[in-house]
This record gives sequence, C-alpha cells and structure tokens, in this order.
Amino acid sequence: MSGILLAIGMAVWLFGGYFIYGKFIEKKLIQPKGDPTPAVSMNDGVDYYPAKKELLFGHHFSSIAGAGPIVGPLVGVLFFGWFFVVLWILVGSIFAGAVHDYITLMASVRNQGKSIAHISENQLGRQVMTVFSIFIWLTLVLVIAVFGDVTAKTLVKRPEIVIPTIGLVLIALVFGWAVYRRGLPVWIGTIIALVLLAAFLYLGELYPIEIPDNALGLGIGPEQAWFWILMLYCLAASVLPVWILLQPRDYLSTWILFLGLGLGYLGVFFARPEIGAPTITSFNTDKGTLWPMLFVIVACGAFSGFHSLVSGGTTSKQLADERQGLFVGYGSMITEALLAGLVVIIAAAALTWNPDKTNVHLGFQYLMDGKLGGGPIVAFATGFGQLTKALPAMTFAAGLYFGMLMLNAFVITSLDTSTRLGRFIIGELGGQRFKFLSNRYIGTIVTVIAAALLGATGGYKVIWPVFGATNQLVAALSILVATAWLMSRDKPKWYTLAPGMFMLITTVSALAYQAYHFLIVSKGTWKNHLLGTLAILLVALAGYIAWSSRGLLTGRFGKNH
Repeated sequence: MSGILLAIGMAVWLFGGYFIYGKFIEKKLIQPKGDPTPAVSMNDGVDYYPAKKELLFGHHFSSIAGAGPIVGPLVGVLFFGWFFVVLWILVGSIFAGAVHDYITLMASVRNQGKSIAHISENQLGRQVMTVFSIFIWLTLVLVIAVFGDVTAKTLVKRPEIVIPTIGLVLIALVFGWAVYRRGLPVWIGTIIALVLLAAFLYLGELYPIEIPDNALGLGIGPEQAWFWILMLYCLAASVLPVWILLQPRDYLSTWILFLGLGLGYLGVFFARPEIGAPTITSFNTDKGTLWPMLFVIVACGAFSGFHSLVSGGTTSKQLADERQGLFVGYGSMITEALLAGLVVIIAAAALTWNPDKTNVHLGFQYLMDGKLGGGPIVAFATGFGQLTKALPAMTFAAGLYFGMLMLNAFVITSLDTSTRLGRFIIGELGGQRFKFLSNRYIGTIVTVIAAALLGATGGYKVIWPVFGATNQLVAALSILVATAWLMSRDKPKWYTLAPGMFMLITTVSALAYQAYHFLIVSKGTWKNHLLGTLAILLVALAGYIAWSSRGLLTGRFGKNH
C-alpha cells in the first residue's frame, strides 16, 4: 500500500470528523453560551487569564502532545502491525479521545475552572473526589519525573538542541510581553519569533553545548545536572503568570510541530514510500494480546487521560469564550491524531522493516531496540529524516535534528504544565482545611520535590511499566465523571458513557493481565511483586469509582452543576 494513500485517507477522515461529529457533539451536549468564562470572571492575572484563541490552542496542544503520540504508535506497529494502530487512532480520536478532551474542558469551564477530580465531588461524593485527586497527583508526579529524565537524556545526546531549547524560552518571554502588554499583533510577533528561533537553531548547530562531568561541583554527571536544572525550571515556570511564559512558549512550540507535520507529510508525497511493515504482525505478543494491550499502548494518539488533566487544569482557566472550546479541545486531539498517523507512516514505510546488514541503521526493528538502536525517540527522528531528505534543500541530518527538536519542545511543555496541574490538585484537595496548601509556591515545591526524588533516584523506572494502564484509567474515570455531569444537566449520556465503559473494561483487563504477568508468569523479584501489587490496587481503585458511578446506568444522578 502507498504511504501517500494512507496519509490522504487519514487526513480526510480526521478533518471530516472534526467538522461533522465534533460540531454535532458541540450542538448536542454543550451548546456554548456567551456568558463570561472563569478566565474572564475570575481573572487573577496568574492562572486565570483569558488567552487569545490561537495561543490557547498552542498551549493545550503542546501540553497534551509530549512523547505519547510518538512512542505509542511506534510500539504498537512493532508488536501488532500498522492496520489496527491506524484503525484505533482514527476511530478512537474522533469518537472517544476528542469527545473526552472537549467535554472535560467544558465541564471544568462550567465549574469555575476546577479539575475533573473536583467536579467528581459534586457528582459522586467527597470520598471519590479525595481518592481520585490523590491518584491524579501521583500520576502527575510520575509524569514530571519521567519527562524530566527523558529531556535530560535528549539534551546530553543531542547538545545542538540546547541553544534553541533555551532560546525558545527567552523568545516566549519577550513575545508574551510584546503581545499582551504592548499590543503587538500576534501574526507580526509570530513571524519575528520564528525568525529568531531559526537563528537559534543555526547557532545550536554551530555551538553545541555539553555539560562536563561535575560541572556544577556536586559530583554528578551531565544527565543528572540537566535533570536538576529542569526541576528548577519547573519551579519557576509553573508559578509565573500564564501570559508571561506558558501561553507564548506553548504557542511557539506548536509552530515547531506544525512545521514538522508539514515537512513530514510533504516528505511522504516527495519520497513516495511504500508500506513495508506487516498489516497485522500478531494477535498475541510479548506485550500481551491485541485487546486489551493495544488500547493501552497507543494512548495519546487516540484517547488519553492526561488530556483531561490539562483540559480541566490550565486550559479551562484561560478559555476566553465558550465558543472557542471545540477548536481548542476537540481540535487539538485531531491534530495529535494527525501526528500519530505520521508516526505510523514513519514506522511502516519510511524505515526498513527487515533490515539487511548494509542498511541496519534504517531498520525499524533495530532502531526500536533501546540497547542497540536507541529506542523510539531515535527511531522517530531517523524516520523523519528519511522522509524529509526527499524535500528540496533538506538533508537527512537536518531532518534528524529537527525531529529531535520537535520531540524535545513538546516534552518540556508537558513537563512544566504537569507541575502547574500538580499544584492545582494540592490546592483543591487540601486548601479548604489547610490554607497554606492553596499557596502556589507551597503546592509547586511539594510537587517538584516529590518528582525530583523519584527521578533522581531512578525510582520511576520501577513503576513505569504500569503507567500506560494508569493513564488510560484516568481517561476512563474522567469521561465517566463528565458523563455524570452531563446527566445532571439532562443531556444524553451515551456519547460519553459508551467510550468510557469501553475504556474502563479495557483498562481493568489490561491491569489484570499485567498483574497475572508480574505475579505468576515472571520471575518472583521484588520489582515484579511491586508492579503486580500496584496493578491490583489500580483495579480496586477502578472498581471503587465504577461502583460509585453505578447511577450512570440506572439514570439516577445527583446535583445540577
């Protein structure tokens, strides 16, 4: 099959889904009003601040993207083949993921910008809210630890991206000041910012920055040094007013991805790759059976719980007009699905599936081996370079460089957004009883210290294997809470309840499989016992909240919020 046909088919389906099903969901379930949003009525100049539509789209999309829509599809193609990965991306994003993102965003907007965990208190009770909030906060701490470690490793392996990474932050600070305080038109500021970013990219290639061993005088290596620098960055970035850094930096990062998407899809048309990967590799692999494991592995490109945390965390506090919600919430998920689709083409067509000895560096299976070929990040960047080198004035090295920069820019945005979200959760959970927890500095420090300890000690590596299921459990529980909110407003429930129940059953099944694998099949190490126990505890958590949500099926639900 031609990669061009696959690219055209995916684009037509996804854009059609936005304009047909997305508009239908907007009209059927939300019916946007002209009332002031929390960003306007509760504007505090720090977290609640009305954003320009294009800047908010940039923030939301940059925050939800991260490494998920790249790593997940690559692993899915490797173990199950490209067909079911594409099918889940296309169907899941339109009917589940984008609906989940949009509805949780609007539920938060209609509840003073509160998180989806806080909304669960109104619909399901205080106990559910407490348990759900703690679970979400622990998930965010894990994300910060992992993304901090991934970014640190990338900065060490590719020192040429250090200057553009730091430069993007500096450009964003000036961009935010010029647009919001000096009235500079966004389009003019965008052009200037992109020109400056191009200059930083050039400087980065000329002057790669490497941190030597013990450069900070603390007896630590370059990766640890970068990790601690990133934790300090999180401390600063997550307490600054959103208009100073968060909005402009994420908006400019989105332009990096738009450029990357454009170059990637143009590369498909110029390179004309043929799909060489198997349509279906296997229904039963080392990662488990096709169902449920594929739906846990391929997360962010189709349906992801982390998205609801961003929707009901930072984005809902910046939405200036409810009528922009579909574009920001639903539209960002569709754009992420486009990225995931490009990744599938890279895996299935741009890279050699069965490499011979003379072409081993372009072999997809070889590159996905972390010990030999570098793992998913290297595989994506290599495939991106392989596609874009067919474009005029592009080289493989330039494509490889830009692919790494794309990934790094979005991991960093997810990193400090997660820190801010962790602060929000602490404030909502404990702020009523202990006022000091509502202080943005205290909440940030507690979150960053927990993540830093988990990342610096490598503790996250122990529990990371169950993160995929954990993320999807957040998705299932969030959309169930959103369903309860819709029912309290006399809105139809099945548009959200059906994908929510599917994901809940799928995730519980995946966790049960992992528990069986870690406790019964694998060797009885302490790590496997811990992972198996965690999987069982997560099943119990899902069962508790599902039982508390049983009114979704009976139709007997609570308060009107």
